[in-house]
Amino acid sequence: MNARKFTASWSGGKDSAMAVYKALQNGDTLERVWTMFEEEADRSRSHALPELVIRAQAEQMGVPFMKRQASWETYEQEFISAMKECTDAGILYGVFGDIDLEDHRVWVQKTSEKARMTALHPLWLIPRRQLLEEFIEAGFEAYIIVIDTNQMPSHFLGRQFTIELMDELESLGIDSCGESGEFHTVVADGPIFNKRIPLEFGEQIKKGNYVFLPTSCNTER
Repeated sequence: MNARKFTASWSGGKDSAMAVYKALQNGDTLERVWTMFEEEADRSRSHALPELVIRAQAEQMGVPFMKRQASWETYEQEFISAMKECTDAGILYGVFGDIDLEDHRVWVQKTSEKARMTALHPLWLIPRRQLLEEFIEAGFEAYIIVIDTNQMPSHFLGRQFTIELMDELESLGIDSCGESGEFHTVVADGPIFNKRIPLEFGEQIKKGNYVFLPTSCNTER
């Protein structure tokens, strides 16, 4: 089968990184990554990462970065616009990090089709724990940078994602994959990067029931 050129929906966290890794293992070719940012701020949606960090990750993957900004009301419109820009450039496949949440996978597929993009889900229905163990075994390095304190304790903020951390979360009845939004991560290193991203973390910020670890990177290192 010929290599499929794909764009990746890139959050900067573990699931999008693992999806790219799996797609590359399947013999497909990464052409660009794209990230949705908040409408009026330099922060990615959900993960609250600055553009500098996302750009550094894209640079270490050796591909262009495409940015869109949207409110939740304009999200679908901007999603379709991003996919249309890719298909116009001859990139006909989009890789997404969905694991087992059917409603979101269906939304991604239907919305991608509106731009004549075929959605690929290389993580789909792989057991969560198996994926996480493979993530660690492959050499990825990730840290927890957002926590919903309604679902898990804030003291996990800043912890590196390890087998031991997963065991600790699961012993407390917390999904170690964070599929219900318990937490979000940022990836600093792994087999999809040419070099490690020199991440730097600030003092935690609390907003409502969420705590955030401000993340930046020193690209001059």
